Amino acid sequence: MRQGTTSLRTNDQVEVIAGKDKGRVGKILKIDRKKNRAVVERINMIKKHQKPVDATQPGQIIEREAPIHISNLMLVCPECAKTVRIGKKILEDGTKVRVCKSCGATIENQKK
Repeated sequence: MRQGTTSLRTNDQVEVIAGKDKGRVGKILKIDRKKNRAVVERINMIKKHQKPVDATQPGQIIEREAPIHISNLMLVCPECAKTVRIGKKILEDGTKVRVCKSCGATIENQKK
C-alpha cells in the first residue's frame, strides 16, 4: 500500500462524501498518514465491547469514532462554506499555504 500525501490537517472541518455517513460534517481529530485514514468527530461511530478489568468494575460497551479513509473526506472552506478541492500557493514571503479552488481564499492552519 502506497503512503500518500494529503492536504487535510488536524482541526479541519470536513464533509464525508462516501459511505454510511455521507453528507455529515465534522472536525478532524487525528490523522494516520501511513494508513491514509483520519478520525473525524462523531463520524463512523462504532461500539466497542470492553471486558471487566477486575471484579469491581463491570464490562461495558463504549461508543467511539473509528478511522475513515481520507479519500472519503472533502474539506469545507471556511469562507464560501462549500466542500472544495484544495490547491497550494507560495506567498511573497516564501510560506506555502493551502488555497480554496472555488473562491481562492487561503486556508490557514487552525491551532488547537
